Amino acid sequence: MSTAPTRLHHTAYLSKDLEATRAFYEDLVGLPLVATWSETDELFGAERVYCHCFFGMPDGSALAFFQFANQSDQDEFDPPLPPSPFRHIALNVAPENQDKIFANLQKAGWKPEGTYVLEHGYCRSLYTEDPNGMLLEFTADAPGAEKINADRKNDAHATLKRWLAGDHTSNNNYR
Repeated sequence: MSTAPTRLHHTAYLSKDLEATRAFYEDLVGLPLVATWSETDELFGAERVYCHCFFGMPDGSALAFFQFANQSDQDEFDPPLPPSPFRHIALNVAPENQDKIFANLQKAGWKPEGTYVLEHGYCRSLYTEDPNGMLLEFTADAPGAEKINADRKNDAHATLKRWLAGDHTSNNNYR
């Protein structure tokens, strides 16, 4: 019997403004708000009052966002991180939905200087930031993604071993 997880249940992040977060994910991106929990718990040595919202994905997984009622709790659990394009959430979308999200962002005037598209060869990615400053990637698979994914699965261990040994030759011949 496998012990592998069956799917992602949720990922959790902090929000400075749950209504701005709701409007972004529900109104611009199209992820419905499926649960809101208002709670008080003894956590890490103190009573904490917080709310967390879950935005549902079609497979049953969710993006969850927490906001604390007490600013000192918010500050403690949301330390500033230096921005990095290598710390982000990537969500798979159909090409037509990627276009719709891009159009929604443009219509809303959403961070036009920080919204861009990259062609990776194996996928096309639309990048933007959410209201919390978190980088999001909306990824549409390239035609032939099944074959590309199968090729990478077949050589995943060998490529990692080669890379760790110092051979950093690119294996992305799809661009």
